[in-house]
Amino acid sequence: MINRVVLVGRLTKDVDLRVTTSNIPVCSFTIAVDNRVAKNSQDKTASFINCVAWQNTAKLISDYCKKGSLIGVEGRLQTRSYDSRDGRQVTVTEVVCDSVTFLSPKDSNSGSNAGFSMNDDSVSSMDKEDDDDELSYSEEDLPF
Repeated sequence: MINRVVLVGRLTKDVDLRVTTSNIPVCSFTIAVDNRVAKNSQDKTASFINCVAWQNTAKLISDYCKKGSLIGVEGRLQTRSYDSRDGRQVTVTEVVCDSVTFLSPKDSNSGSNAGFSMNDDSVSSMDKEDDDDELSYSEEDLPF
């Protein structure tokens, strides 16, 4: 079975970082993704896709993205249900993000984040400061 989702869209509002009772960071956000338009149609439409990110990915999204930021998300589709405060059962379908790519800079004055990609595995290597100007790659990073 395959359950893979890849989307590129803009955040519809600022990301709100929360922490679970187990002290695990999580953020939920919505991205607006343009729909294909017929050649003769002038009306653009968008789909609004709910997404959730966990741990270090959630922290980085909340730090570096804001309303209108262009991001790419890769993950899996998940459907879950819960009881609302008024007793109704609510069903939510969302993308659980495995990897997020920042496609627009943090602010208009700095293009330092354009094209930056991360996931929870790559975050641990970002935490270490490296004073060398040389690029270092492990054999796992090579595409061949």
